[in-house]
Amino acid sequence: MGHSQQGLGLFGALIILAVAAVVLYYAYKGVTGEDEAPSCRGAYTDCLKNCRRTRTEAPDLQKCQEACQRDADECERRSQ
Repeated sequence: MGHSQQGLGLFGALIILAVAAVVLYYAYKGVTGEDEAPSCRGAYTDCLKNCRRTRTEAPDLQKCQEACQRDADECERRSQ
């Protein structure tokens, strides 16, 4: 009677793994909210982190932090 199929085989297993990877990717993005625009507070925090990483002199750091605060204030005004 010919041979019977025994399981999915390598190709079938690869298809299932690819589909599972796509599903997990979108589930991860949905849970973490990666696609969403950052909030004003989040943008402010990121800006401050960037200032601390890139500025070594105190006056430069202070100017950068003040710019972050201005941007955050503007963001808050726009969102109201």
